Amino acid sequence: MGSTVISGQKTRRQFIVLATAPLASSYAQERELFDGKTLSGWTVEQGPQTAFYMSDGAVTVHPGANFPAWLRSPESYENFDWSGEVFLKDWANGGLYFCAPQHGPPTECGFKLNIFHKFDQPALKESVGAIFPVVAPSSVHVKGKGEWNQFRIRLDWPSLKVWWNGNLIQDLNLDQNEELRYRLRRGHLGIESLSYPLRYRNFKINRLPGKESWETLYGGPADMDKWFVTEKASWETLGEVLRADGLGYLVSKQRYQDFAFECYVRASKFSNGGILFRGGDDAREPRYEIQVHDVEGAVYPTGSLYGLERAKPYPRIQPEEWFLFQLYVQGKQCVVRINGETVVNCQKLDRTTPGTILVQAHQKGSWIEYKGLRIHKL
Repeated sequence: MGSTVISGQKTRRQFIVLATAPLASSYAQERELFDGKTLSGWTVEQGPQTAFYMSDGAVTVHPGANFPAWLRSPESYENFDWSGEVFLKDWANGGLYFCAPQHGPPTECGFKLNIFHKFDQPALKESVGAIFPVVAPSSVHVKGKGEWNQFRIRLDWPSLKVWWNGNLIQDLNLDQNEELRYRLRRGHLGIESLSYPLRYRNFKINRLPGKESWETLYGGPADMDKWFVTEKASWETLGEVLRADGLGYLVSKQRYQDFAFECYVRASKFSNGGILFRGGDDAREPRYEIQVHDVEGAVYPTGSLYGLERAKPYPRIQPEEWFLFQLYVQGKQCVVRINGETVVNCQKLDRTTPGTILVQAHQKGSWIEYKGLRIHKL
């Protein structure tokens, strides 16, 4: 695929309907997620291709798969009604992912419904049906002696309901949970491998109406007309990826006051860059900066709100590997999450007027890449 370089000058599911379920009309567009014969369309992430295989109509986890391997759905989903069955025998541990990211840990960036064989009384945050490791189920109804267990997950943000073997075990308002409220609202479905030979079948899903309206700031070269370039950095458009080198900024032509912002970032070792907000038409005007600086011992390493609050703990990132960057700005509050972990929650913003979004490159010969830039006004 060719590239464009811009530099220098300034330019302007049929699952049994449970007694506690909503009306059957919500199943009108239910469809199968597996054909019962192959894993067609699904991909193994962070593990060997032998981690998952189809056997007797069921997806099976290979004992040699090892964590953090997981099986990812070909499509992503926002709101949905997902059902299926899990076979448990003896000691068994695993999980079902939803709203999982393209890159980054699914349990922290999205959601994990825990699968565990123990009949815990009382229920724990690691029991079967837990939103692991944050919320315990209201009760445990596991069948773990060589039996199929039915699950159902219904996400209609902010409502999350989970049934296990016909029992409603989670009924959450995600906006009211300080940890879960910042999780991705759209992402992939997945099966986690913890090397136990769990089996899964009859996966069915029904999409529910979406609610969020995100604006794509960069998804490909055509979106460069939403930005202008300052100073001497070069910006190379490699399909869905923006690659930067040198010192300079991309500045959004639109201004934003309160918003949620997401993107993926990948950078060379000891790189330097950042995401700035509530700025002006160039970096000389007042603005707030979230650092992308791959130096753990730095005063303001990756995720820090420069000059105001150091990222704590240091985020779990590796050089040249994509990580999920999330920024929430509302009034005087700024929340920064790196790979699903809150590293800054600052209430000290004194400039609350609308401003530009700036994407920074800060060091010649130290490349940094961005992709999936999108914003949602609050």
